[in-house]
Amino acid sequence: MTAKSWMARLLTFTDRDGDTFVARQPAAGPSPRLFGGLIAAQALGAAGATVRQNKLPQSLHLYFVRGGRYDDTVEFTVERTRDGRSFDTRRVTAVQQGAVILEMLASFHVAEPGADDQPEVVPSLELADAETKDLGSGYAELFDIRTSPGDDSPFAVPPFWIRTRAEIEDDPLIRACALTFMSDFGPVPVARPTGVPLRSGTGYAASLDHSVWLHRPFVPHVWHRYEVTKRNHSDSRGLAIGSLYDVDGTLVATTAQEALWRP
Repeated sequence: MTAKSWMARLLTFTDRDGDTFVARQPAAGPSPRLFGGLIAAQALGAAGATVRQNKLPQSLHLYFVRGGRYDDTVEFTVERTRDGRSFDTRRVTAVQQGAVILEMLASFHVAEPGADDQPEVVPSLELADAETKDLGSGYAELFDIRTSPGDDSPFAVPPFWIRTRAEIEDDPLIRACALTFMSDFGPVPVARPTGVPLRSGTGYAASLDHSVWLHRPFVPHVWHRYEVTKRNHSDSRGLAIGSLYDVDGTLVATTAQEALWRP
């Protein structure tokens, strides 16, 4: 029997009661708070477990309400907002120790024929020009990451190239959850105020909300380029918009995130 990938293991719920799922969180992570991409991926996995397999993740929109803790359980309650012929809508509330830590709306869509086009974009970083980035311990160890030459910051700052070190099951939901997980790398440092240096200890930063639109199939263990640009910073909040491309320049997903930045 083939061993489950790390993503599939994170999506293995220890208990299910109807549309309420329980997931035990890892013992520790790269920071005291639960990684947002992790809890977002698990919420999408719970939502996906309540729809038919022919309906694939189309988009998700979520708020990080509170910071979660490692080495504890999180309860995901799924509300079946709508079941349609082409689209299903789900609302997911994640609760830890009696407090809501995440709220998500997710949409699932039956694949259907139609136009398939996108604007041509010149890559801001070619794979051949990118350099391997060692981010040390934590979830970054699950990925190969290549950033712009000379990037000596402690973060993965877009544009960068990324792929999983190990293959993820050929399952659209699991792979969509992996994309959701990795899409949380990068937006926060891009959304920082102008002039704030890229080093630890320069202020408090946290993701406030996050959205992902899934356009085309995603294969996690092949290289993808993550481009993220800042669109605004005001009222201590920075907004960043991201695009994930495969090696052929095909747009796989679009992301948006607002981050809180305080000195």
